[in-house]
Amino acid sequence: MAIRDLLIIGAGPSGLSAAVAAKRHGLDYQVVEQGVLVNSIYRFPPQIVFFTTPELLEVGGLPFVSPYDKPTRPEALRYYRKVVDTYDLQIAFDEKVLAVAREQHGPEESEEVFAIETETSRRVRRVRHARYVIIAIGYFDRPNLLGVPGEDLPHVSHYYGEPYPYYRRRVVVVGGANSAAEWALDLFRAGAHVTLVHRAAELDATIKYWVRPDIENRIREGSIAAHFNTCVSEIRPTSVSISYSRGAPPPLATAASPSLGLERRLSASGEGRETLEVPADAVFLLTGYRADTTLMREAGIVLTGREGPTYDRETFETNVPGLFVAGGAVAGVDTGTIFIENGRFHGERIVQVIADRMGSRT
Repeated sequence: MAIRDLLIIGAGPSGLSAAVAAKRHGLDYQVVEQGVLVNSIYRFPPQIVFFTTPELLEVGGLPFVSPYDKPTRPEALRYYRKVVDTYDLQIAFDEKVLAVAREQHGPEESEEVFAIETETSRRVRRVRHARYVIIAIGYFDRPNLLGVPGEDLPHVSHYYGEPYPYYRRRVVVVGGANSAAEWALDLFRAGAHVTLVHRAAELDATIKYWVRPDIENRIREGSIAAHFNTCVSEIRPTSVSISYSRGAPPPLATAASPSLGLERRLSASGEGRETLEVPADAVFLLTGYRADTTLMREAGIVLTGREGPTYDRETFETNVPGLFVAGGAVAGVDTGTIFIENGRFHGERIVQVIADRMGSRT
């Protein structure tokens, strides 16, 4: 049975950073990735522009050269491919980790190692073994579900891509942070009839400074209809039911133009709520994402009240000895605290701790 020094789960920026550091320290490592390289960035909308400068996306000390102040998605994808090629990193793609468990090993079972069970999209299963494990899975692959009827309908998505298919179609965008605001504007400019639904009284304070006045002006002029202080109660094939407190005025920031064809019907519902019916040909639930706590919990990691892993702030080691977390996996519900800019350093720190314990081979 082959036992590696380190297995890294996730080939995002923090996982790549850990892999570069592991190679520099002479560790026997392997990266396993359930999708493609930097899978989360790959799933970003093609037209996205990063809210940061190129050098803050760098890993492994390799320069990120761009003619723009804020790099684009294609540039980032090229850059991280260059990182892998430059350092010749060992990555197994299309291999999802199903479980991480401790097991005894050695002549007299004197050594405890990790057994990492994986499965490919072709349902090929295997078990890898390592002395140390880093969970660097990010959080973009696991959307926050609303848990309402109809959320699994085919015209409903938790991810946004191209606006073109929604020309002259009625689109409901749920959320009030950057993604919801930015893609509501993108859809509007592509000719879609957009309605924004947000559970809070106003848009999130974290919206990019150049996006906020744009979305606020479109709502104010009625180009984009907006419902605040509302919650989605059900999604149907041709409409979305949203609810708000009974007796309160309809939660419209502005009335949409009749030309949009957004007929609204008010009806009473239970528990002191009113229901508003909004016609919809497509629905985007852009309500955020979280790391897969199931994998961590089943590996023995104790979660905090914020649904994040319990870990040492200096070493990033969890309550399970030898099991570390890096990047977005540490965030829990506080995903706004971890970005590529700060998460990329986690892997380097973790590998330094592991190398010190094992005795660096460089």
